[in-house]
Amino acid sequence: MLPNSSAEPDGSAVVRVLSYNIRSLRDDTEALARVIRACAPDLVLLQEAPRFFRWRKKLARLASATDLVVLSGGGTSAGPALLCSLRATVERTEDVLLPLTPGEHRRGFATAVVRFGRARLGVVSCHLSLRADERYEQGGMLLDRLAGLGVDHAVAGGDLNERPHGHTFRRLAAALQDCWATKPWGTEQTFSPDDPRRRIDAIFATAGVEVLGCGVPTEQPGVTRADLRAATDHLPVLAALRIPAS
Repeated sequence: MLPNSSAEPDGSAVVRVLSYNIRSLRDDTEALARVIRACAPDLVLLQEAPRFFRWRKKLARLASATDLVVLSGGGTSAGPALLCSLRATVERTEDVLLPLTPGEHRRGFATAVVRFGRARLGVVSCHLSLRADERYEQGGMLLDRLAGLGVDHAVAGGDLNERPHGHTFRRLAAALQDCWATKPWGTEQTFSPDDPRRRIDAIFATAGVEVLGCGVPTEQPGVTRADLRAATDHLPVLAALRIPAS
């Protein structure tokens, strides 16, 4: 079992973080909500959140259906978004648009700094380019953004559009903890739900964050394979992290 959220006597906090590409809510939104609720996350890092017609209302409905609140992102960050539980105290948020390559999709980051009691955490949700050269540059921007949050501990997650042997994935894993590689739990491959053979979604954490477990939550009570297949075209990644007190 993955550890539940908790506040520790030393001021640290166990936080559950879920990263999930939701394909603009084009699939079975009830199945999606069931998966998210069953994972009991404190933070949800979304990719391909709604970003066009009535996107705020659609994102708010998903948050309400999962007993969470919208933290940042969506249309203002070109897709990445953050949800959080009421356990989190929000210090600040910022939506970031990345440089646009002509002919490519606009990309961005949804970012925040939150606290869980005395534990302070920076958060970034990302969805990197399909183009290898642009993706590598965006990986560097992600590392710069994490460093610029001004916190001791941070987590980043998203759809990298690349497997672990790729240049960008390896760049991130050299600077951060690849949470699956650090403490694997559940299963590894995230794409596609019907026949998962590729790990292209990941959660990373800075040094000092203790990874208690991370992976696709196939072993999480309440998460069914039918819901995972129906919810969207990616599988989610769930991590339990112990964040030291600041």
